[in-house]
Amino acid sequence: MWEEVNSQLYKKFVFKNFIDAFEFMGKVSAIAEKMNHHPKWTNVYNVLEIWLSTHDAGNVVTQKDIALAEAIDSVY
Repeated sequence: MWEEVNSQLYKKFVFKNFIDAFEFMGKVSAIAEKMNHHPKWTNVYNVLEIWLSTHDAGNVVTQKDIALAEAIDSVY
């Protein structure tokens, strides 16, 4: 479940291994590029953390972030 933290949507994803995490990141990057809305994320081995906010709206959560979060969940 996404949670709002410091005016950002945040979610932690845990995978079986690095390859699975990296493949998921590839899928998300294609979605983000298509939506022209790119996440802030970190990846360490099998853990991926994602933060979403809209920079040109003042770094707050907007409908663009909600739509991207839903799209990310659809491929998880």
